[in-house]
This record gives sequence, C-alpha cells and structure tokens, in this order.
Amino acid sequence: MPKINTEPLSGMRDFLPLDVLRRDYVIDVIKRVYQRYGFEPLETPTMERLTTLLGKYGEEGDQLIFRVLKRGEKLEKALAEAPTENSVSDAGLRYDLTVPLARIVAEYRSKLPRYFKRYQIQPVYRADRPAKGRYREFYQCDVDIIGSTSPTVEAEVLAAGAEVLQELGFRGVEGFAIRINHRMILRGLMEVAGVPQDLEGAALVAIDKLDKIGMEGVRKEFDARGIPTAAAETLLAAMTAAPADNGAVLDWLTDLLAGSVVGSRGVAELKQVVTLCMAGPAGAHLRVDPYLARGLSYYTGPIFEIEFPGLSGSGGGGGRYDDLVGMFSGQTIPACGFSLGLERIILIMEERNMFPSRLSTQPQVLVTMFDDSTVAASLALAHRLRDAGLRVDLYPDNDRYGKQFKYAEERGIRYAALLSPREVEAGVVAVKDLTSGEQVEVPHAAIVEWLQTNIRAG
Repeated sequence: MPKINTEPLSGMRDFLPLDVLRRDYVIDVIKRVYQRYGFEPLETPTMERLTTLLGKYGEEGDQLIFRVLKRGEKLEKALAEAPTENSVSDAGLRYDLTVPLARIVAEYRSKLPRYFKRYQIQPVYRADRPAKGRYREFYQCDVDIIGSTSPTVEAEVLAAGAEVLQELGFRGVEGFAIRINHRMILRGLMEVAGVPQDLEGAALVAIDKLDKIGMEGVRKEFDARGIPTAAAETLLAAMTAAPADNGAVLDWLTDLLAGSVVGSRGVAELKQVVTLCMAGPAGAHLRVDPYLARGLSYYTGPIFEIEFPGLSGSGGGGGRYDDLVGMFSGQTIPACGFSLGLERIILIMEERNMFPSRLSTQPQVLVTMFDDSTVAASLALAHRLRDAGLRVDLYPDNDRYGKQFKYAEERGIRYAALLSPREVEAGVVAVKDLTSGEQVEVPHAAIVEWLQTNIRAG
C-alpha cells in the first residue's frame, strides 16, 4: 500500500496542543484589550463572491486571491467559452477582514449602531509564496470603527493595537514602532514631483516595496513602470532627504507640500492624529514615515504599520478607508481600522521566549492509577478536583509510577496525585511535586484546598 503524504499543504500548518495554547493566550489578550475599548465581535464567511473581492486590493492583491470554481452546468458553460481564471470562478477565499466588513455594513446598516465598533479574529487566505513567517492561511485580528471622520478614531484604533502589544510583553520604545503616514501626503508628493496622475498608482506600488528592494530597487521599479525620469529622481531625492524626527519631518512636509492642496490637507490631518495619539499608549511608538504606502488601494487617509526593530516584514497595519463601504452601499460611510498579524507576533514571542512557562488552560494535576482495586477511587478523586475548578488529567492505565510521572512532565503537569490501597485506607492522598521531587501526604478532606493554595503560589 503506497504511503500517503501527511504533510499539510505548502503555506498551511497543523497546530499541536502547545501551539494552540499559545495562540489562545495571544488571542485572549487581544480580545480582552479590544473589548476594553468598546469593540464587539463579528464573524463572516470564509468565502465571498468574487465580485466582492476583486478591485479592492490593487493589482498585486487581486492576483493573490484564491479563486473557487463554479459548479455543475455553470462550470461546464464557462469552460466551453474561452475560460479565464475569473470566468470559471464565482467565489474566493477572503483576502482580509476589511472588505467583508464593508459588505456587512452595506447589508445591515439599518441594524447597526451609529458608530459601529467591531473586532474580528479569523483566518484569511492569500495565494502567496510561502516563507518564514508568511503563510497562505493566517489569522488577522482587526478592530474597526465605522461612521466617523474624527481623528479620534485613528487615535483609538492605534491605542488599542499598541496596548495589545504592550500587554503581550513588547514594552518600551524599543519593543515596536508604529510607522504612520497619510495617503494624501503621498499624492501630494507625486504632484510636486511631477508624476502624471494616471501613473500615481504605479509609483505608489513601487514605493511600497522600499523595505524589500531598497532605494535602487525602487528606481528600477519606477523605470519599469514608466515613471518619467525627472519625476522619479525628484521622488528619490526627497525620500533620501526626509528627516527622522517626527516634528522635523512634519515641518519638512509642510514646507515641501505647501504648493499642493491635497498634500497640505494630508499633513494637517496627520498632525492631528499624532497629537491625539500622544495622550495614549501608541504615542511613544509613532514614527512618521512619509513614504509608507501600504499597497491596498482602498485607503484614503492616515495609514499605519507595525514594525518590530531589527526584523523585516510587518506585524500589522491599517488606516482610513472612507470610500470602501460606499462601493457596496452607494453612499460615503467613513471608516478606519487596524489589524494585528497573529502569526508574526507569535513567531517573535516564541523566538524571544516571551510566553509564560505555563499557560492558563494546561492541566494542573495528574491523578495516577495504581491498580484495578483503586480505579474507582482515582476516578472519584479526579471528579472531585474538577468540581472544585481544577484542570485534571486522569492517567488511564496501570503503569508504573515512573512512566506516569514522565507523561505528566511531558504535558507540563506539576502535581501528581497518588492513590494506592494504603492511601485509600488511611484517608490521605499522596501528592508529588514533579518540579521539586518532594512528596507529601494530604488528608483526603483537605486535598482540594492544598492543591489550590500551592497552585496559586506557584
């Protein structure tokens, strides 16, 4: 019989118990913080209509959407008529959680509050090339506020994202940075550099690759995308000249974009957001980056991205997208959101040993098995401890204690409860601390309190 390949598909992963426990730990922190900020949960289907997804993510994003084939007669008809990737498909796996949110708002607007604050933690799918920390299926952890143009919205979603990272252990300004910019600033930079309006999108795609390909790579991208040489060189010179300090770069942009109405508006709005953020947890982490582009085409205002110093790639990001909901509803509905990349955060926390040595849902006690005569007593003890709120694993077989202790250690269980005929007769439970090796006898009536006290202590 041939051996079946049991590895998951490329870019997909299996999560073993410790992996799931760590993911649950991070997700629990994210939910707790998001709820503190007044966000409510939302879930949407894995698949969306292809018409819902296409045209929302820019030229490269659309190529990364997993298409789902039509079925039955519809597929047969499409295959018979010069088929293309889009003509044989009518659905796709969601690329992010923002476009589904926009669809939800358009569909249920009359049932939602004036300001709809939602969080959503679900997997998304991208037909990307897998690499370390980059997968085809991964979770996003979004917060969004729908219905307000106020810059306090940006300040709120940035504060929530920053507070999550701080609670997870990314503390101090060296823990993470939040790069922030404004799409109107980018448009203003294109304008003053002389980039033709119909090529602004192409220039932004090239600028968005700066972190990956460097300045010389951006120059080549400009050339390949037909950006006029003079405009390209003006942009590159400005990219090199931008100051690093937030105040200095905002003053520099004010002067540079004084002749651009759209650029000046972008600078003014960005200054408001930065000022408001200084009163919250995001303030110390902000870094104004006038060439942060974020390739998604639906952004209209401030944009932001999480950066972990010394590491390439993004840990999350977001921005304002006032026109996206209108693409579904036919009316302008302001919106702003922020997304944390769960996989990236977990990877960094594992590499830096940032997880607690014990996670809160792991078993705390192993009730051992001596022989057939004590099975009922062991089962009764396990149920009694569970009734008291302890997390208890019952060893199923009559193996020697050494084997049972090894199993407990493999599972990270500190305390083993022993019930031999002698302990049953004496009305005690022997408890072995598998960390220190010490063993004590505890009266049966006091076992719950003893375990609770010692587990809390340590």
